[in-house]
Amino acid sequence: MGNKGEALRQRIVASADQLFYQQGYENTSFSDIAEDVGISRGNFYYHFKSKDEILNAVIDTRLTDIEQMLDEWSKKYTDPRQRIIMYIDILTNHQDNIKNHGCPLGSLCTELAKQSHVMLQDANKMFAIQRDWLTVQLKELGLGKNAKQVAMHLLARSQGIATITNAFEDQDFLRQDVKRLKQWLDEQIQGQNKSGN
Repeated sequence: MGNKGEALRQRIVASADQLFYQQGYENTSFSDIAEDVGISRGNFYYHFKSKDEILNAVIDTRLTDIEQMLDEWSKKYTDPRQRIIMYIDILTNHQDNIKNHGCPLGSLCTELAKQSHVMLQDANKMFAIQRDWLTVQLKELGLGKNAKQVAMHLLARSQGIATITNAFEDQDFLRQDVKRLKQWLDEQIQGQNKSGN
């Protein structure tokens, strides 16, 4: 596939990614994506034969984006606490989208789980990467054996904040609970350092 063909494929994936987020995977058709990109369905089928092929490409793109973001933070910030703060701040940095559509990862995984979709395990890798990265940061902060549990709690609280913000369309709640989440993180770090575990 030439540069032009690859560029079009990337536009299709970017469009599908956005439409899956805004409308849901099930509610997004080939026609929706083709219309958004401005191509015929025939041109579309040249690149993707099925909706699952598009979903796979969207998941792969999201996984790559997550890995790059986490890697960038790991290189840019020497303090693991600051890295986690950057992670938590995703909520406030994307609060308009979260208010309108929820979390792009959480909403997709929830939808695929309801359908018992064959690609759910692939989609869940988006959370697994974050959990593993958070666990490493928390271990560096001295949380040791509790690091994975605290990482899972951070993931759960982040998803809860996104879900409630979306349900109530309440960005004030999001901002307040992000502050509480940061306070909770500091309590975990301080408590662990006091106990020496």
